[in-house]
Amino acid sequence: MTQFIKLSDATLPELGIPRPRYDRGALTAGIVHIGVGNFHRAHQAWYLHRLMQQGLAQDWAIIGAGVRPYDAAMREKLLAQDCLTTLIELDPAQTSAEVIGPMIDYLPIEEGNGALIATMADPAIRIVSLTVTESGYYLDPVTKRFDAAHEDMVHDAANPRTPRTAFGAMVEALRLRRAAGHGPFAGLSCDNLQGNGAILRQTVTSLARMSDPGLADWIEQEVSFPNSMVDCIAPATGPKELALVHEYGIDDAAPVSHEAYRQWVIEDDFCAGRPAWDAVGATFSDDVHAHETMKIRILNAGHQMLANVGEVLGIETISECMAHPKIAAMFRKVQTEEITPTVTPVPEMTPMAYLDLIERRFANPRIVDTTGRVAFDGSARHTGFVLPILRDQLTAGRQVSGLALVEAFWARMCEGTREDGTPVKASDPQWEELHSAARKARAHPRTWLEQGQIYGDLAEAAPFAEAFETWLSLIWAEGCEAALARYASDTSESKRPVKVG
Repeated sequence: MTQFIKLSDATLPELGIPRPRYDRGALTAGIVHIGVGNFHRAHQAWYLHRLMQQGLAQDWAIIGAGVRPYDAAMREKLLAQDCLTTLIELDPAQTSAEVIGPMIDYLPIEEGNGALIATMADPAIRIVSLTVTESGYYLDPVTKRFDAAHEDMVHDAANPRTPRTAFGAMVEALRLRRAAGHGPFAGLSCDNLQGNGAILRQTVTSLARMSDPGLADWIEQEVSFPNSMVDCIAPATGPKELALVHEYGIDDAAPVSHEAYRQWVIEDDFCAGRPAWDAVGATFSDDVHAHETMKIRILNAGHQMLANVGEVLGIETISECMAHPKIAAMFRKVQTEEITPTVTPVPEMTPMAYLDLIERRFANPRIVDTTGRVAFDGSARHTGFVLPILRDQLTAGRQVSGLALVEAFWARMCEGTREDGTPVKASDPQWEELHSAARKARAHPRTWLEQGQIYGDLAEAAPFAEAFETWLSLIWAEGCEAALARYASDTSESKRPVKVG
């Protein structure tokens, strides 16, 4: 039986791949990161690791944290291997691996979040960063304003010393720092949200105001929340990834595979200092918004375009969707005609050049990014990524037939069965409501658009509503492939599909 080297500080010298050259025992913490998933370790932690490899940022080590019960499993895995991670880069031409070690601890997952609060209250912590998913910021899905009525926010406002959320813990830690005469930390969102720093500021200050208006004022004045744009495809870890790390002779319970591409654009607004991430490839910019818009609309909305129809057709991965001629043609057509017109160029990159880059990245067969993973949490991703484009197109009087088709594929997926009859796994916090609406929409398509928490007044926009109704009717009557073919045959003179039935 093959023996693998158990990943740990003690076994680092035995590894045959690049590994930390810095003394991990001498690192001290400067960052608490909440939400230690694959993306964080492939992205933010990797940038910090590169700095540490140069002998820099030794006082910026990461302490991991989580606030949900499921975070405990990741904590157990990482602590058992001294918080080390094997990163496996899957370039189409080759595979390479390295071990990174900028994380030095992982806090207990506990009711009341006492350890998390105490750690963030330590003035040595100068940044609190988060990857808690797009739906994790307690926003109304239509207005994007703070949802003060959510039961979690009501709880944290009533019990500020023992909160249940990351934001409640941040508020309490900031209260303790203020009371002790310490300065604040910066709050850094690394989630795919337009204006993620502004959204984090809104959530933290709004929650603080519910229990302590004076503290909220202090946070508004003293705490910085830089906006950032993050980009690196890092699929979920499964049996393939666990087998892949074994090829390097390593026993890693939580390896991360990722593409050979990273981008991080950050607003340089850190109230307590920051690592020199720009020395290892990150970009500090006063115009994060333009980079965010390009990435969120072309990449993130594009992911939804592929994943929903892929799920219905039983296509397992994003790269396989890109290899499907009709899906790839739909992707290119919607992007070119309805998405890139809403995106402005950024330095050294036009929208069309970025689209070409995204198509190459999505087509990489080495990245086993499942349609199920990408389609997860569609109620947040469609409202955050797709519908703002749709609104801009409508406001400008431009076509929306392709975006209506994208929404029709999502409605079809949420009905819960694929075209081969197999079930689609529940994939959204609002799945019961989505599933119910999707089943009703099979006979009455506009029922789907009456979900006001998602579409708001878009149901009243005739160009969109009529196209959506036609597409969903066609999908149910003739199937997804027929809808894709019909969309591909649309000409510039006739952008709307022909009604069926």
